[in-house]
Amino acid sequence: MLITLLKAKLHRIRVTEANLDYEGSLTLDPDDMEAVGIVPYEKILVADVENGNRFETYAIEGRRGSHVCCLNGAAARLGKVGDRLIVMSFAEVSPEEAAGWQPKVLRFRA
Repeated sequence: MLITLLKAKLHRIRVTEANLDYEGSLTLDPDDMEAVGIVPYEKILVADVENGNRFETYAIEGRRGSHVCCLNGAAARLGKVGDRLIVMSFAEVSPEEAAGWQPKVLRFRA
């Protein structure tokens, strides 16, 4: 049996851009992704702190060092520039792995 645990979280990252005319996803700075172990095209759950919207999408890399957080495609209608997001990814682990599990969390200033 496997259980699903939080693997990685970008806590209160600010939306810097929104691009409705894109196929989908959330563009993130590779530095931020690597800090918590999110890989390109990984499924993520996103919660918008400002309006309560939650949605699933996938992460793609933006320009390194830019601290970009861009809502793409339909997600661009679920938040706006300046909103704080909680971006989460999860892992399926055995109960034995879960015993000492600690997710990687990167907190952003409010």
